Amino acid sequence: MTGQNKKAEKERNKRLLIVVSAPSGTGKTTLCNEVIKQLPNLSFSVSHTTREPRPGEKHGENYYFVPEETFKQKVKKGKIAEWTEIYGNFYGTAKETIEREFDRGIDLIFDIDERGGRQLSEAFSDVVTVLILPPSMEILKKRLVDRGTNKKEDIDRRLKQAEEEIKGMSWYSYVIVNDEVEKAVLQLKGIITAERCRHDHSLVERLLDNGS
Repeated sequence: MTGQNKKAEKERNKRLLIVVSAPSGTGKTTLCNEVIKQLPNLSFSVSHTTREPRPGEKHGENYYFVPEETFKQKVKKGKIAEWTEIYGNFYGTAKETIEREFDRGIDLIFDIDERGGRQLSEAFSDVVTVLILPPSMEILKKRLVDRGTNKKEDIDRRLKQAEEEIKGMSWYSYVIVNDEVEKAVLQLKGIITAERCRHDHSLVERLLDNGS
């Protein structure tokens, strides 16, 4: 490996993969969007999908829109770090997407479920996992009701699913209760900032190199 390649690899190793998961209605996307606004060099990971673009969506910005056969070939060749199927469409993150953003010095947030978080943790070492919880199941129910878009049976189903998801994500490294948005944003920022400090071993190397 050349010196330039070694340097690039070190830079990639400093970058973070941050998985943020939560039951529907917990507000994780709002938290992630706010943290991305406030912290530099942080972005959502852009996934590949086989579904058709919706009005206003742009290839490479909202998703990478690809044919189903192309997606399946990427999975078969081990080029997809995590993926899932939703209502007959496939969604997943390509390893090349992650590596490209790492080369640009960007840390990535993944707004994905537990299955995706587990797959990503198996594909990459030291993935940061954050579980966002509602203050209580009653408050979560109220949030779903206040949306005004879900029928009672849908809300009951979502609440039952939320309990199962929370149990399944008990292995996550960090837990944030989204009671107050500003407080939850500060906590998520604190996690990412602390992990960045923990990963930036180059500061030690730079200090020692300058002193020698």
